[in-house]
Amino acid sequence: MASLKDMRNRIASVKATRKITKAMQMVAAAKLRRAQEAATAARPYAERMDAVLAGLASKVADKKSASPLLVGTGKDDVHLLVVMTAERGLCGGFNTNIAKLARADAQRLIAAGKTVKIMTVGRKGAENLKRDLNKNIVERTDLRGVRQIGFANAEELADKLLAMFDAGEFDVATMYFSEFRSVIAQKPTALQIIPAKIRETGGEDTSRSAHAVHEYEPSEEEVLGFLLNRNIATQVFRGLLENAASEQGARMTAMDNATRNAGDMINKLTIAYNRKRQANITKELIEIISGAEAL
Repeated sequence: MASLKDMRNRIASVKATRKITKAMQMVAAAKLRRAQEAATAARPYAERMDAVLAGLASKVADKKSASPLLVGTGKDDVHLLVVMTAERGLCGGFNTNIAKLARADAQRLIAAGKTVKIMTVGRKGAENLKRDLNKNIVERTDLRGVRQIGFANAEELADKLLAMFDAGEFDVATMYFSEFRSVIAQKPTALQIIPAKIRETGGEDTSRSAHAVHEYEPSEEEVLGFLLNRNIATQVFRGLLENAASEQGARMTAMDNATRNAGDMINKLTIAYNRKRQANITKELIEIISGAEAL
Protein backbone atom coordinates (compact mmCIF):
# COMPACT_ATOMS: atom_id res chain seq x y z
CA MET A 1 0.00 0.00 0.00
CA ALA A 2 1.24 3.51 -0.79
CA SER A 3 2.90 5.44 2.03
CA LEU A 4 1.77 8.85 3.24
CA LYS A 5 4.66 10.48 1.38
CA ASP A 6 3.70 8.76 -1.88
CA MET A 7 0.10 9.89 -1.45
CA ARG A 8 1.19 13.48 -0.77
CA ASN A 9 3.34 13.43 -3.90
CA ARG A 10 0.45 12.08 -5.96
CA ILE A 11 -1.94 14.74 -4.67
CA ALA A 12 0.60 17.45 -5.50
CA SER A 13 1.07 15.97 -8.98
CA VAL A 14 -2.68 15.91 -9.69
CA LYS A 15 -3.01 19.49 -8.43
CA ALA A 16 -0.27 20.59 -10.84
CA THR A 17 -2.03 18.76 -13.67
CA ARG A 18 -5.30 20.49 -12.78
CA LYS A 19 -3.61 23.88 -13.03
CA ILE A 20 -2.37 23.01 -16.52
CA THR A 21 -5.73 21.75 -17.76
CA LYS A 22 -7.49 24.80 -16.30
CA ALA A 23 -5.03 27.12 -18.04
CA MET A 24 -5.48 25.27 -21.34
CA GLN A 25 -9.26 25.53 -20.96
CA MET A 26 -9.03 29.30 -20.48
CA VAL A 27 -6.71 29.70 -23.47
CA ALA A 28 -9.02 27.62 -25.67
CA ALA A 29 -12.01 29.69 -24.53
CA ALA A 30 -10.20 32.89 -25.46
CA LYS A 31 -9.26 31.55 -28.91
CA LEU A 32 -12.67 30.02 -29.53
CA ARG A 33 -14.56 33.29 -29.82
CA ARG A 34 -12.34 34.65 -32.57
CA ALA A 35 -12.25 31.32 -34.40
CA GLN A 36 -16.03 30.97 -34.16
CA GLU A 37 -16.58 34.46 -35.53
CA ALA A 38 -14.26 33.76 -38.47
CA ALA A 39 -15.99 30.44 -39.28
CA THR A 40 -19.45 31.99 -39.02
CA ALA A 41 -18.45 34.90 -41.24
CA ALA A 42 -17.09 32.57 -43.94
CA ARG A 43 -20.27 30.50 -44.27
CA PRO A 44 -22.43 33.06 -46.13
CA TYR A 45 -19.66 33.67 -48.66
CA ALA A 46 -19.25 29.96 -49.35
CA GLU A 47 -23.01 29.45 -49.58
CA ARG A 48 -23.38 32.41 -51.94
CA MET A 49 -20.56 31.03 -54.06
CA ASP A 50 -22.51 27.78 -54.35
CA ALA A 51 -25.62 29.66 -55.44
CA VAL A 52 -23.77 31.66 -58.11
CA LEU A 53 -22.07 28.53 -59.42
CA ALA A 54 -25.41 26.75 -59.56
CA GLY A 55 -26.91 29.57 -61.60
CA LEU A 56 -23.97 29.74 -63.99
CA ALA A 57 -23.82 25.95 -64.40
CA SER A 58 -27.47 25.88 -65.41
CA LYS A 59 -26.75 28.45 -68.15
CA VAL A 60 -23.91 26.51 -69.74
CA ALA A 61 -25.30 25.18 -72.98
CA ASP A 62 -22.56 22.74 -73.96
CA LYS A 63 -21.82 20.51 -70.99
CA LYS A 64 -19.18 18.57 -72.92
CA SER A 65 -16.98 21.65 -73.33
CA ALA A 66 -17.43 22.74 -69.70
CA SER A 67 -14.51 22.78 -67.28
CA PRO A 68 -13.50 19.41 -65.80
CA LEU A 69 -13.78 21.10 -62.40
CA LEU A 70 -17.53 21.17 -63.04
CA VAL A 71 -18.29 18.02 -65.01
CA GLY A 72 -15.30 15.90 -63.97
CA THR A 73 -12.93 13.86 -66.08
CA GLY A 74 -15.56 11.33 -67.11
CA LYS A 75 -14.32 8.68 -64.70
CA ASP A 76 -13.87 8.18 -60.95
CA ASP A 77 -11.06 5.67 -60.74
CA VAL A 78 -8.69 7.73 -58.57
CA HIS A 79 -9.95 9.49 -55.45
CA LEU A 80 -8.01 12.08 -53.47
CA LEU A 81 -9.00 12.48 -49.82
CA VAL A 82 -7.99 15.81 -48.28
CA VAL A 83 -8.00 15.13 -44.53
CA MET A 84 -7.85 18.28 -42.37
CA THR A 85 -6.97 17.88 -38.69
CA ALA A 86 -5.19 19.82 -35.96
CA GLU A 87 -1.48 20.12 -35.34
CA ARG A 88 -1.85 19.26 -31.66
CA GLY A 89 -3.81 16.85 -29.55
CA LEU A 90 -5.52 17.23 -26.16
CA CYS A 91 -8.81 18.09 -27.85
CA GLY A 92 -10.91 15.02 -27.16
CA GLY A 93 -12.04 13.03 -30.17
CA PHE A 94 -11.71 15.91 -32.63
CA ASN A 95 -8.82 14.49 -34.67
CA THR A 96 -9.89 10.87 -34.25
CA ASN A 97 -13.42 11.45 -35.55
CA ILE A 98 -12.24 13.14 -38.74
CA ALA A 99 -9.65 10.44 -39.39
CA LYS A 100 -12.24 7.75 -38.65
CA LEU A 101 -14.62 9.14 -41.29
CA ALA A 102 -11.83 9.41 -43.87
CA ARG A 103 -10.56 5.91 -43.09
CA ALA A 104 -14.03 4.41 -43.50
CA ASP A 105 -14.49 6.10 -46.88
CA ALA A 106 -11.00 5.11 -48.00
CA GLN A 107 -11.57 1.45 -47.12
CA ARG A 108 -14.94 1.50 -48.88
CA LEU A 109 -13.39 2.94 -52.05
CA ILE A 110 -10.50 0.47 -51.97
CA ALA A 111 -12.97 -2.40 -51.56
CA ALA A 112 -14.79 -1.08 -54.63
CA GLY A 113 -11.58 -1.28 -56.67
CA LYS A 114 -10.78 2.43 -56.65
CA THR A 115 -7.34 3.97 -56.22
CA VAL A 116 -7.15 6.13 -53.09
CA LYS A 117 -4.66 8.91 -52.47
CA ILE A 118 -4.58 10.96 -49.28
CA MET A 119 -3.43 14.52 -48.65
CA THR A 120 -3.19 15.37 -44.96
CA VAL A 121 -3.41 18.91 -43.65
CA GLY A 122 -2.28 18.92 -40.05
CA ARG A 123 0.14 16.61 -38.23
CA LYS A 124 -2.49 14.61 -36.34
CA GLY A 125 -4.20 13.46 -39.52
CA ALA A 126 -1.04 11.78 -40.79
CA GLU A 127 -0.41 10.19 -37.40
CA ASN A 128 -3.94 8.76 -37.24
CA LEU A 129 -3.92 7.35 -40.77
CA LYS A 130 -0.35 6.15 -41.20
CA ARG A 131 -0.97 2.83 -39.44
CA ASP A 132 -3.56 1.60 -41.96
CA LEU A 133 -3.10 3.89 -44.97
CA ASN A 134 0.50 5.09 -44.86
CA LYS A 135 1.18 3.95 -48.43
CA ASN A 136 -1.80 5.98 -49.66
CA ILE A 137 -0.54 9.28 -48.22
CA VAL A 138 0.96 11.26 -51.11
CA GLU A 139 1.12 14.76 -49.65
CA ARG A 140 1.53 16.16 -46.14
CA THR A 141 0.99 19.81 -45.27
CA ASP A 142 2.14 21.12 -41.90
CA LEU A 143 0.52 24.29 -40.56
CA ARG A 144 2.33 24.21 -37.23
CA GLY A 145 4.03 27.56 -37.81
CA VAL A 146 0.80 29.32 -38.82
CA ARG A 147 -0.57 31.28 -35.86
CA GLN A 148 -3.75 32.44 -37.60
CA ILE A 149 -5.31 30.83 -40.65
CA GLY A 150 -5.60 33.18 -43.61
CA PHE A 151 -6.92 32.94 -47.14
CA ALA A 152 -3.33 32.73 -48.40
CA ASN A 153 -2.99 29.35 -46.68
CA ALA A 154 -6.14 28.14 -48.42
CA GLU A 155 -4.92 29.42 -51.79
CA GLU A 156 -1.65 27.54 -51.35
CA LEU A 157 -3.51 24.29 -50.69
CA ALA A 158 -5.92 24.98 -53.56
CA ASP A 159 -3.00 25.54 -55.95
CA LYS A 160 -1.59 22.14 -54.97
CA LEU A 161 -4.94 20.49 -55.60
CA LEU A 162 -5.39 22.16 -58.98
CA ALA A 163 -1.84 21.29 -60.04
CA MET A 164 -2.41 17.64 -59.15
CA PHE A 165 -5.77 17.65 -60.96
CA ASP A 166 -4.29 19.25 -64.10
CA ALA A 167 -1.56 16.61 -64.04
CA GLY A 168 -4.21 13.88 -64.04
CA GLU A 169 -3.25 12.51 -60.63
CA PHE A 170 -6.86 12.07 -59.48
CA ASP A 171 -10.43 12.22 -60.74
CA VAL A 172 -12.40 13.10 -57.61
CA ALA A 173 -11.31 15.10 -54.56
CA THR A 174 -13.17 15.03 -51.24
CA MET A 175 -12.35 17.26 -48.29
CA TYR A 176 -12.74 16.06 -44.69
CA PHE A 177 -13.10 18.52 -41.83
CA SER A 178 -15.18 19.11 -38.71
CA GLU A 179 -18.13 21.47 -39.02
CA PHE A 180 -18.53 23.67 -35.94
CA ARG A 181 -21.98 23.41 -34.38
CA SER A 182 -21.36 24.47 -30.78
CA VAL A 183 -18.76 24.19 -28.03
CA ILE A 184 -19.85 20.63 -27.30
CA ALA A 185 -20.86 19.58 -30.81
CA GLN A 186 -18.60 19.28 -33.87
CA LYS A 187 -19.69 17.22 -36.86
CA PRO A 188 -17.09 15.40 -39.03
CA THR A 189 -18.00 16.28 -42.61
CA ALA A 190 -17.02 15.03 -46.08
CA LEU A 191 -17.39 17.56 -48.92
CA GLN A 192 -16.64 16.80 -52.56
CA ILE A 193 -14.84 19.78 -54.08
CA ILE A 194 -13.61 18.35 -57.42
CA PRO A 195 -15.73 18.09 -59.48
CA ALA A 196 -17.84 20.71 -57.74
CA LYS A 197 -21.05 19.48 -56.19
CA ILE A 198 -23.56 21.92 -57.68
CA ARG A 199 -26.87 21.95 -55.89
CA GLU A 200 -30.11 22.08 -57.81
CA THR A 201 -31.50 25.53 -58.58
CA GLY A 202 -35.13 24.58 -58.29
CA GLY A 203 -35.80 27.08 -55.52
CA GLU A 204 -37.48 30.34 -56.51
CA ASP A 205 -35.10 32.59 -54.59
CA THR A 206 -31.99 30.89 -55.93
CA SER A 207 -33.29 30.95 -59.49
CA ARG A 208 -34.18 34.63 -59.32
CA SER A 209 -30.85 35.67 -57.80
CA ALA A 210 -28.79 33.64 -60.27
CA HIS A 211 -30.72 34.33 -63.48
CA ALA A 212 -32.46 37.68 -63.20
CA VAL A 213 -30.34 39.82 -60.92
CA HIS A 214 -26.87 39.07 -62.31
CA GLU A 215 -25.61 39.62 -65.83
CA TYR A 216 -22.21 38.17 -66.65
CA GLU A 217 -19.70 39.54 -69.09
CA PRO A 218 -17.88 38.47 -71.24
CA SER A 219 -19.73 35.12 -71.01
CA GLU A 220 -21.09 32.69 -68.45
CA GLU A 221 -18.54 30.04 -69.48
CA GLU A 222 -15.52 32.27 -68.86
CA VAL A 223 -16.84 33.58 -65.57
CA LEU A 224 -17.71 30.05 -64.49
CA GLY A 225 -14.19 28.86 -65.28
CA PHE A 226 -12.71 31.57 -63.04
CA LEU A 227 -15.18 30.96 -60.22
CA LEU A 228 -14.62 27.22 -60.26
CA ASN A 229 -10.93 27.79 -59.49
CA ARG A 230 -11.87 30.36 -56.89
CA ASN A 231 -14.39 27.99 -55.37
CA ILE A 232 -11.68 25.45 -54.52
CA ALA A 233 -9.81 28.00 -52.41
CA THR A 234 -13.06 29.21 -50.87
CA GLN A 235 -14.16 25.75 -49.78
CA VAL A 236 -10.68 24.92 -48.46
CA PHE A 237 -10.65 28.18 -46.50
CA ARG A 238 -14.05 27.41 -45.06
CA GLY A 239 -12.86 23.94 -44.01
CA LEU A 240 -9.78 25.38 -42.31
CA LEU A 241 -11.85 27.93 -40.40
CA GLU A 242 -14.46 25.37 -39.37
CA ASN A 243 -11.66 23.11 -38.16
CA ALA A 244 -10.02 25.90 -36.17
CA ALA A 245 -13.27 26.69 -34.35
CA SER A 246 -14.08 23.02 -33.81
CA GLU A 247 -10.61 22.32 -32.45
CA GLN A 248 -10.83 25.07 -29.83
CA GLY A 249 -14.36 24.04 -28.86
CA ALA A 250 -13.31 20.40 -28.49
CA ARG A 251 -10.18 21.36 -26.52
CA MET A 252 -12.19 23.62 -24.22
CA THR A 253 -14.64 20.82 -23.48
CA ALA A 254 -11.90 18.20 -23.04
CA MET A 255 -9.86 20.39 -20.69
CA ASP A 256 -12.98 21.27 -18.67
CA ASN A 257 -13.70 17.55 -18.22
CA ALA A 258 -10.07 16.91 -17.33
CA THR A 259 -10.13 19.70 -14.74
CA ARG A 260 -13.30 18.28 -13.16
CA ASN A 261 -11.85 14.76 -13.12
CA ALA A 262 -8.65 16.04 -11.53
CA GLY A 263 -10.69 17.76 -8.82
CA ASP A 264 -12.61 14.56 -8.11
CA MET A 265 -9.37 12.59 -7.95
CA ILE A 266 -7.85 15.12 -5.54
CA ASN A 267 -10.87 14.81 -3.27
CA LYS A 268 -10.67 11.01 -3.28
CA LEU A 269 -6.92 11.00 -2.67
CA THR A 270 -7.28 13.54 0.14
CA ILE A 271 -9.92 11.40 1.87
CA ALA A 272 -7.74 8.30 1.48
CA TYR A 273 -4.71 10.23 2.78
CA ASN A 274 -6.59 11.51 5.85
CA ARG A 275 -7.91 8.03 6.63
CA LYS A 276 -4.48 6.47 6.39
CA ARG A 277 -2.96 9.27 8.46
CA GLN A 278 -5.65 8.84 11.09
CA ALA A 279 -5.10 5.09 11.08
CA ASN A 280 -1.36 5.57 11.60
CA ILE A 281 -1.99 7.98 14.48
CA THR A 282 -4.44 5.57 16.09
CA LYS A 283 -1.97 2.72 15.68
CA GLU A 284 0.82 4.73 17.32
CA LEU A 285 -1.45 5.71 20.23
CA ILE A 286 -2.42 2.07 20.75
CA GLU A 287 1.26 1.07 20.78
CA ILE A 288 2.07 3.79 23.33
CA ILE A 289 -0.83 2.85 25.59
CA SER A 290 -0.01 -0.85 25.33
CA GLY A 291 3.62 -0.16 26.25
CA ALA A 292 2.63 1.98 29.20
CA GLU A 293 0.28 -0.69 30.50
CA ALA A 294 3.01 -3.30 30.13
CA LEU A 295 5.25 -1.33 32.47
